[in-house]
Amino acid sequence: MQNTSHAVMAQRTEAKDSLDDFPTPPWATRALIEHVLPNLHGFEHMTCLEPACGAGHMAKVLKEHFSIVHAADVHEYGYGGVEDFLFSPHMPGSFDWVITNPPFRLAEDFIARSLEIARCGVAILARTVFIESVGRYKRMFEPNPPSIFAQFTERVPMVKGRLDRKASTATGYAWIVWEKENQPSHPKLAWVPPCRRALEKDTDYAAPEPHVNVGSSQKRQAFDEQQEFLGI
Repeated sequence: MQNTSHAVMAQRTEAKDSLDDFPTPPWATRALIEHVLPNLHGFEHMTCLEPACGAGHMAKVLKEHFSIVHAADVHEYGYGGVEDFLFSPHMPGSFDWVITNPPFRLAEDFIARSLEIARCGVAILARTVFIESVGRYKRMFEPNPPSIFAQFTERVPMVKGRLDRKASTATGYAWIVWEKENQPSHPKLAWVPPCRRALEKDTDYAAPEPHVNVGSSQKRQAFDEQQEFLGI
């Protein structure tokens, strides 16, 4: 008989060579903008990197807010570019924000790399249990504490390999945010209030559309000029 206890269901253990493709429901990304970072402004003039974009479910939402969104993944999912983020050529300060849902087993490496690349901030969607572990605390959270830890009050259901509106989960998720100009000794603890009904759209689950990685030709030109200015 299958063990369906919450303790077992909450485990999402992946093989070491797994791509860990668990698409993020778009409403969870909108919650970051609406409820976790509502006091920050100027996103419409900023650039953003989504380095684990999968089929683009998070990147599409970020494009609703940021001027330019560069999306890529280590595997070809039909959206964005193909690159290994941990060995990508992105230079320090080459994007304003890095926002992503990284592979769990590589999350620490993704955060360290993101903090090098981002000028303004980094936002990581992770399982709540990510903040556990003495080793992780010593390596990352103690020397470089985040600005905000925002726990979802609702479950954020993620299913391997697909976006499923009817999925359920026993796994808790949170947004962990580092603001470059706000380095507190202790993070702000916040809750993401119930918001799925307000932020979810029917179009979120429509068939994927063809994608141009950074938007219009004008945005592509602006992006190239910015990279040239930064010597990238």
